[in-house]
Amino acid sequence: MNTLPKVAAACGALALTLIALAGAVVAGSQTGVRETGPPRPVLRWSPGACVTADYALTACNGGRSEVVALASDPPGPGECPVDTDDVLRVGEGRTACVRNFLDPHPGAPGGGGGLLRPGDCVSLDGREHPCAGSGWYGRALALAPAPETCPDGTLDTLQAGAQVLCLGRGGQVLDEGACVAEPPANVTARSALTRVPCDAPHAWAKVLAFTSSPDDCPERARRYLRAEGGYRPVTCLYVASQ
Repeated sequence: MNTLPKVAAACGALALTLIALAGAVVAGSQTGVRETGPPRPVLRWSPGACVTADYALTACNGGRSEVVALASDPPGPGECPVDTDDVLRVGEGRTACVRNFLDPHPGAPGGGGGLLRPGDCVSLDGREHPCAGSGWYGRALALAPAPETCPDGTLDTLQAGAQVLCLGRGGQVLDEGACVAEPPANVTARSALTRVPCDAPHAWAKVLAFTSSPDDCPERARRYLRAEGGYRPVTCLYVASQ
């Protein structure tokens, strides 16, 4: 029996089947391309970009905050808007100034975040703290280039990078009439004086004035503390208990 024609026919059928299957695969891949839609936009750190709660870029149909400006690292004066809620490092020498879409806004005065500005509360290292919390040292009255340029009403100063924080009333900052416990020997910083109620048994002295020189202290002053480099660096003290 001659089987060659059958084999040829089978081979022909197989070839047709393979071609048909190949056509199906190509068609399927083309259909897949159409279903994916247009390419996704490339996300970049730029004004108007949106940021998640985990500080990652996202499409602007989501996200918690928006990039409002790009700045150097650290941002220079005026590079970030005053209502910036956070500053994110986004590359070598670059930061992004971001603001939340909704409350809370940590960048608001006293909120504990964003840029240091008048009304913010700070710890002794110059870092901002929420004023509603505890553990902060003073409240910023102004930011200045040097202690001697602080405005009237300044009671103490802290260095914060290239800026000086001029501190007013609030927190642990001493003001005239405040009472303090006896400090350790050789104290040279106002922050080392612990404020206590004047009727407390361990109240040691009362603050009479802040001056530029011990010679300017009131006559009642029996002691003074000199805080080098501070605003009106001499604290005049009346020692109530000897």
